[in-house]
Amino acid sequence: MRFAIFVNITRHKALELARELTAWLDAQGLDYLFEQQSAQALGCPKWTSVEELSRNCDVFVSLGGDGTLLYTSHYSLAKPVIGINVGNLGFLTEFNTAEMIQAMEQVVSGNYSIHTRSQLEASVAIDGQFRQVTALNDVVVEKGTFSRIPTFVIRLENEVLGSYRADGIIIATSTGSTGYSLSAGGPIIAPKSNVFVITPICPHMLTVRPIVISDDKVISVSVEAPDGGFPLNIDGQLRKLLAPGEVITVRKSPQVINLVANEKRNYYEILRTKLLWGREQPEGQ
Repeated sequence: MRFAIFVNITRHKALELARELTAWLDAQGLDYLFEQQSAQALGCPKWTSVEELSRNCDVFVSLGGDGTLLYTSHYSLAKPVIGINVGNLGFLTEFNTAEMIQAMEQVVSGNYSIHTRSQLEASVAIDGQFRQVTALNDVVVEKGTFSRIPTFVIRLENEVLGSYRADGIIIATSTGSTGYSLSAGGPIIAPKSNVFVITPICPHMLTVRPIVISDDKVISVSVEAPDGGFPLNIDGQLRKLLAPGEVITVRKSPQVINLVANEKRNYYEILRTKLLWGREQPEGQ
């Protein structure tokens, strides 16, 4: 069994945790490889390209927050991903730092369960080639630096859903519903729900609201504007600037993400804790 390790190198605690993890792996006689930037930050010679990690590793380990796990998941190819949370409470990272070794022991022994999460697949022309890129959280088209308010045209199965004057459009999975979509006013959707949510960003129309749709629908998005370039972000990473009238198509991906589950962790408890549900407010507020 070989482990691929991704580290949030901007966090000292994550780097220390990586050293603790490799010491444990060495003691167990288990093989591992880092992605390049993580290895350089740690001064470790055991690294390879992310493409080689995808092909040659059996389990992926993310040491950081939800952003690090999202990056890791793009290369896991449905192999198990162990998310170790470093810092604030995360929605995706299943284990805290104190639980890291226990999680590793469970995976090595084969005594673990998986949370399978659906992804989005966006079809778009990048560098002159038509490609499919996946997103665990969301696909976002924004107005960027365009000086006016563009119109975002949304189609479902080639039928127009609406034309929204807004700062952008978010298409999110149930997993991604607690990310950017939630900040933009979208609903929280329980994991494994077979739906997507389309959330407008700062719409300039009072009647526009987020809409939840079945995940078997094909969504098309284009921007009506006389000129400009409109950022297309996939899980927070800029992939290209869309031209006016350029269409991207979003559907459910055949590829899934398999997160190693923490049996002690309750999703709804995390919601209550992170969002302060049920907590009494201090006097005077």
